[in-house]
Parts: sequence; C-alpha cells; structure tokens
Amino acid sequence: MDEFDKNDNTNIKMNRELIVENCKMKQRNVFKRSIKVQMQDIKLLCIHQSSFTRIDVFQDQLPLSPNPLVPHKITNNTPKLQQIQLPLIQTIANQINTEVQPVFNKQIQQEQVNQVQLEQPNKKQDDHHQSNLKPFKYHLIQNHSITQTECCRAIAFNKDNSIVLATCDKLIKVFEFKQELLRQTHILSEHQDNVTTLNFMKKSSQFISASHDQQIIMWSMNINDQWIPSYKLSGHSNWIFCLVLNNNEDLIISGSRDNTIKFWVKQNEWICSQTITDHKNQVLGLSLNEQQNQVISCGSDQLILIIEQSSQDQKWNVIQKISIECTGNQLCFINDNIFIFQRCCKLFMDVYEMNSSDKQYAKTKHIPVKCGRNGWNYYFPQQYIKSKCVVVNKNGCNVNLIWKNQNADFITHQSIEFGSSDLQGQMSEDGEYLITWDNQSKEIQIRKYHEE
Repeated sequence: MDEFDKNDNTNIKMNRELIVENCKMKQRNVFKRSIKVQMQDIKLLCIHQSSFTRIDVFQDQLPLSPNPLVPHKITNNTPKLQQIQLPLIQTIANQINTEVQPVFNKQIQQEQVNQVQLEQPNKKQDDHHQSNLKPFKYHLIQNHSITQTECCRAIAFNKDNSIVLATCDKLIKVFEFKQELLRQTHILSEHQDNVTTLNFMKKSSQFISASHDQQIIMWSMNINDQWIPSYKLSGHSNWIFCLVLNNNEDLIISGSRDNTIKFWVKQNEWICSQTITDHKNQVLGLSLNEQQNQVISCGSDQLILIIEQSSQDQKWNVIQKISIECTGNQLCFINDNIFIFQRCCKLFMDVYEMNSSDKQYAKTKHIPVKCGRNGWNYYFPQQYIKSKCVVVNKNGCNVNLIWKNQNADFITHQSIEFGSSDLQGQMSEDGEYLITWDNQSKEIQIRKYHEE
C-alpha cells in the first residue's frame, strides 16, 4: 500500500508539473503572436509614412515653371496636391497589387510544390521504416559485466561495435567486444587528469578524447597495433565537458568550463579557427544537426544557443538565445527542425521545433520521463539513434529509452533505474547495444535490444 501511495503521489506531482508547464507555454505563445501582429502593424505604418515622405520630397524638387502665373480664380478652384495624393496613391497601389500579387502567389505555390516533392521520398522512407518498428526492450546480458571501482565518465563504441572505450579516472581502457564479451586489450595513460569525453571516428580507426587537463587528444593505431597520440589540441583554459565531431571528420567542436565553445578545423594540421564566448557559465552539452550547419549548446547559465554556419564566410554565428528555467546538460537534434532538451531532474523532457516562418525555435511539447532520486552528472550525452528511432535520455538515476513515431510523438518504452545518479553510458550507432557504468553496481554492464 505504501508503494502504491508513493507511485500515486509521484504521478500526481508529474501531472501537476506538466499542466503548469503547458499553461505557461500556451501563454508565452499567445503573447508572442500578439507581439508579432503589433510589429507587423507598425512596419506597415512605417511603409505608408515612408511613401508620403518620398512624394513630398519629389514635389519639393520639381522645377519652377517658366510659364505665366495661373489666374487666382483658377488656383482657388484647383484641389491641393495633399488633397489628391492619398486617393491617387491608393489607386496606384491597388493596380500594382492586382497585377503583381498573382505572380507572387504562383511563385509561392510552385516553391511549396517543389519543397513537398523534395521531402516526399525521404518522408515516405522514414514513415515506412517507423511503421515497421515494434515494441522493444533492452535486456541485461547476464554474466558479461566488468567490475570497475574507479569512476567512469565516458564510454564509446566504434562503428562496427568491435571496440569499446571506457574511462577510468585519467586512464582510458580499450576493450575488444567479441561475441558479446568484453576483453581488455590496452590501458592509455597520456592524459594528466580525469578523461571526460570519448568519440570514435567512422571513416578511420582513430578516436578523440578530452579531459580536465584542458587537452584534446587524437589517437591512432600504429603498425604494432598500439594506440598512440597523433595530435594534441590545447586552447581551453579549464575542464572540457563536451565534444562533437562532424560527419566529414574535419571539424571538432568542444565546450568547456571556461565558458567557451571552440571550433577546431583540419587544414594541413588541426587548428582552432573560432571561439564562441556568448555563454556566461560553463558549457555542458553540444549537438550538431543533420545538415551539419547548426550546432546547439547548453550551459550552467540557463541558456540554449543556436549557432549557425554562414554560407558566405563559413563563420559560425549565434542566431538565437533561448532562456530556460533550469540548468540541464543534455540536448540533441532529432532532425534539422527538432531538438530535445532535458532539464536537471525534471519529470519531463522538452521538445523544441523550428517555426517555418521566422526560423526560430520554440518549446512545443513536454514528454514524461522518470528520474528516481535527484542528482546528476555532466557526462552522459543524450543520443538519438535514427535506425531505431530511439532517444537515449539520462535523468537522475534513470535511463529512459524513448521511441519517436512517424507523427513525431515521443513515447517512453523503457526506463532502466540504477541505484546511483553517478551514471554513464552510450548506445551503439546501430542501436543493438546499450553499455553503462554506475557508481552503485560499479560495473560496466551491457544490454541488448530485443523486440517484444
């Protein structure tokens, strides 16, 4: 009975928070629409005023006629220019609108048709794939866990799931993953402080690590099958918390406790090409979109930044700042128009969508998720596995596995509760395996995808 009451109270609390959040969101959207309408009215008034001003200026610039003066009687019976200009302008404007508007409408309709035709094949393919997905669960592979008492802050699979990396304080452990068994093959000790991020490359066998020692190291395997540092990137002045790599593997983006986001590009060598300083506190999370032209970030300053690459000079510019009510370190693009964000230990995940008219992101949905005991760490990045349409969401001491259907609805299929919020993990790129480490079991555990 106590357990039932506890669950009931939790559900009431979660529903109450969801109702409050939805009311706030609706009020904000109504306010934004009202402001937008008023701004459009102001712009329209400015346009009319500008038109009158240009006519007055033109009138003043007309040359004086050399002809004799018009008789006084005639001038008195002639209407002033100010009296006729408004009807005349209105008549001309109506004529222009009648002639031009159909052309504009035709162009807009054609562009819409072209866009639909462009998106249709991809949408059909995605819908077909999503409609074939079945309910699933990730089951622990028994007797295959590895004991590790030291703290693990990052885990990574390579592209074919044959190698697993796991940090062990300032060390990096390398495992062979074969027949669903982990076998340790190397221990790497180049970093001078706790290792916080691990990213495998897909076009090569290299991987990247970052650390509290403020360094980014790129690792390669030599002819003796030994992992060695091939590049060391220095530039941050404090701990590195997050790192993402683009698909071409010629751009690294890193976020740090020094409040900056750095962009590293590969030319003849790797160099820091740009630094974003808009965050006022430590940068905790990063994600790149599918087109690779936008990156989102979140930090302890309760801001989400939308950063876009210019097509002209290739520079990255902050195009939107979203204020949030609570700090979070997990965010992830779902596609080029949707991203998700997890606030610290809240009972819902936020969904942000791009408005098609002004290209700005706004919060549109709240997805219920489990949290368990409060507590969080910086280092469990959010993931979206496109092949399985699954979001990996760490919240408190729970890992929530959330399915996205063809209507862009998010449904929590499984919540795995661990005994500690000091929890790290990653899902393999194909979605077949989920690997985790938590501070209660002190084990590296592997779970496998099963359709129900």
